[in-house]
Amino acid sequence: MDKKYIIGILIAIVIIIAGSAVFFGGQTHVERADDELVVAAYSHGGEPKTGFDPILGWNYLAEPLIQSTLLKTTKDLDYRNDLATGYTISDDLKKYTVNIRDDVNFTDGTPLTAEDVVFTYKTYKETGAGSHDLGNMKEVKAINDTAVEFTLNDSDSTFINKLTCIGIVPSDSYNNETYGSNPVGSGPFKFVQWDKGQQLILEKNPDYYGKQPEFNKLTILFAQNDAAFNAAKNGECDIAAVPLSYAKENISGMKMFLLDTIDVRGMSLPVLNDTGEKTEDGNPIGNNVTSDIAVRKALNYGINRTLLCEGALNGFGVPNYDGVAHQLPWANKETVIEDGDIELANKTLDDAGWKDSDGDGIREKNGTKASLGIYYSSDASERQAIAVSVSEQAKEMGIEINATGCSWDEIDKVKNSQLVVWGFGSSDPSTMKGEYYGPFAGQGYNNPGFTNISAVDEHIDNAMKMPYNDSFSEWSKVSWDGNTGIGPKGEATWLWAGEIKYGYFVDDSLDISEDTALLQPHGGDIFSNIYDWHRVSSIEDK
Repeated sequence: MDKKYIIGILIAIVIIIAGSAVFFGGQTHVERADDELVVAAYSHGGEPKTGFDPILGWNYLAEPLIQSTLLKTTKDLDYRNDLATGYTISDDLKKYTVNIRDDVNFTDGTPLTAEDVVFTYKTYKETGAGSHDLGNMKEVKAINDTAVEFTLNDSDSTFINKLTCIGIVPSDSYNNETYGSNPVGSGPFKFVQWDKGQQLILEKNPDYYGKQPEFNKLTILFAQNDAAFNAAKNGECDIAAVPLSYAKENISGMKMFLLDTIDVRGMSLPVLNDTGEKTEDGNPIGNNVTSDIAVRKALNYGINRTLLCEGALNGFGVPNYDGVAHQLPWANKETVIEDGDIELANKTLDDAGWKDSDGDGIREKNGTKASLGIYYSSDASERQAIAVSVSEQAKEMGIEINATGCSWDEIDKVKNSQLVVWGFGSSDPSTMKGEYYGPFAGQGYNNPGFTNISAVDEHIDNAMKMPYNDSFSEWSKVSWDGNTGIGPKGEATWLWAGEIKYGYFVDDSLDISEDTALLQPHGGDIFSNIYDWHRVSSIEDK
């Protein structure tokens, strides 16, 4: 055979293989101009199954980019206007009146009016698919084209937070089956293209009423964990959100930013006995080990949160005892205990009758082994690390904890009967109501361990009826009020581990204005200050 012919075939094969590697393994390089951004930001809500529809849950705590919200949260946890020009709250905290701008259009050219706000909130409540509970909203109506009135069934000082996070959709054209795949909004960017499983492409909205971002094109890659790190390492993106396990790695031409968060990791401890009772979905309720407060106390005393933060969180965590990040104004310093106290943990278990009578290293009481399961989302490496570390530490207390990584569909089946590694973190204190309020027990993801403490419910009820800033003292008492609470000194209904940071590799040519970045909520909000980002040097000059 002719050598030239053979060489030609070999070259063709190499080209095909290289092309296949790009096709199947992802892009090896992303060409972009200085006014384009490519961000691997799976932490920013990930890829939504139902598309970019806020009514169905798109970016429930973060900047929606495509849509506008009535208000925005500020860096100091205050509020500023977005669509709103102002708002008033009635003395009884049952009526919120919001005035909105009269100069805003959706990207399809139609004007945004109060009717669109009314439609969005009504549909959000009726659908019930989003993460914000609007059950207390009795009515929402348009007073005129630029004023909306929300009426609540019960007083709620935290309702203002619902005005910061639900993106407004157009009432005239909204279709819940198609909107998510081709969303129309009035935010800083407009939708261009969704390549499912790969990326979202947005372009700057030239008609946006607020401060214009510098970048004309934004591509969000749905890459996470190893894939996000490799995208950064291969120069495929400007920013990559990575697990903390990568935070000490070095990538040429990029720097690591560790942004503060209010995101906390912890485990629910079921407080009821397993009597065979099941939820409406048929899932078991209760656990005969953690229903004993001595076990819950011992775990809270014995687990060393500092070691968890140094190991599982790669040295970047902050120990936490009640699920409330220390930066929040309702954080309660009195919940802090001297943890890692194995001696106290073992004494607590001994005194409660948990003994290792057969010498297998696992305590038992009345025929029940101190054996538990702990479940975590298999795509969350820091949750896996926490689960494994807790499992190892618990052995010193004679408690067997078996760690299992799985999907959220699988976790749903055991969340009311076994330990689950959760993540929570919001600037809305009513998150605590979802976690600990007795009447909410077992409703969806609310109160998975069936916490039922009358004093805690009373503090929550009191807080909802107080002016917002005044309510913080009541919210803090949910954790510990001097007599009881959900924290280690009280009923110890959760085992909280630590506050995490979010790690982002950022291209040296890019300034993401760290000084104006918001505290990152659960799920991340890297784009919260995208209006302040700019190139400090050309990509080509790197």
